[in-house]
Amino acid sequence: MSEGTMQRRAQRDDQRDQRAERTERTRGLSRVLVAAAALPVMLIAAGCSSDSGSGSDDGAGTGAQENAGVTTSTSPSATPTVQAAAYKTLPEPCAVLSKKTLTDLVPKGTKGKAGTSGDTATRGSCSWSSLQNNGVKGSQFRWLNVSLLRFESDATTGSGDQQAQQYYTKQVQDAQAVAGATNTKTQPLTGAGDEATSVRYDLKKKEGAFKQQTVVARVENVVVILDYNGAGLAGEKTPSADTLTKAAEKAAKEAVASVRSANGEGTGGGSGTGTGATPAPSTSAGASKSPSGSPSASPSASASQAAATASPKATAQKS
Repeated sequence: MSEGTMQRRAQRDDQRDQRAERTERTRGLSRVLVAAAALPVMLIAAGCSSDSGSGSDDGAGTGAQENAGVTTSTSPSATPTVQAAAYKTLPEPCAVLSKKTLTDLVPKGTKGKAGTSGDTATRGSCSWSSLQNNGVKGSQFRWLNVSLLRFESDATTGSGDQQAQQYYTKQVQDAQAVAGATNTKTQPLTGAGDEATSVRYDLKKKEGAFKQQTVVARVENVVVILDYNGAGLAGEKTPSADTLTKAAEKAAKEAVASVRSANGEGTGGGSGTGTGATPAPSTSAGASKSPSGSPSASPSASASQAAATASPKATAQKS
């Protein structure tokens, strides 16, 4: 074989090796490119998978929170409570005034007549009447009534104090609105419980001209109503409204003191030791309710009823 032939063969072998090497490099590069192209897809897939898992966890967390919220909102609320009533009992109505006070107000009728009550710890009343005959000059008539009403605290109707305030306001308004009353005068009264109001007016009846005094007082969860009227009959002089009012207010303070004493707070008059003086709320439907919550009228005669029933003739027959 000639040298030229051998050289050409060697060149062909070199070229063949170079082509094989380029082919191999090309294949390797292709594999790299394919792998590189596949990597983002894998990353995207992995990301989607991760997001899906996170979303599931978030959903589970949200569901758990929502479930927790539902459980909290649907759990039964605590039973509402109200402040316990301060006073638990009432004094005997016919014993709330001293013999001296009764002698001053109803000199010829110091023996009282107790009203009927199915629950003496909740309500009670007592009335007195006096007809003092002065011969040809005529007669002096006096009529006195004391009513006591105690309210018990209740989750539905409110605390005893609140109910008593409402009832107190209603009774003052009733005393100011008596049909046929003239010269009505209203004034606050101090020293008779937590709040007290004195209402006086004139009322003409066929028997004579009556002077009516109504004192409404509240001490804690108890309301005291004192009605007192007087008249000069058969030519006797009409009594002084100022004198009767002063006597009625003094007696009301004494009755309030009896309520406090019956509940272990001493015998002195004045405001109670609980909430102190507070402004009376506006009249509401609850004001006319009895302690049991059922609608009822006042446990005793109201100011209008007192004036209407304090007939000198009827009283004289009883005396």
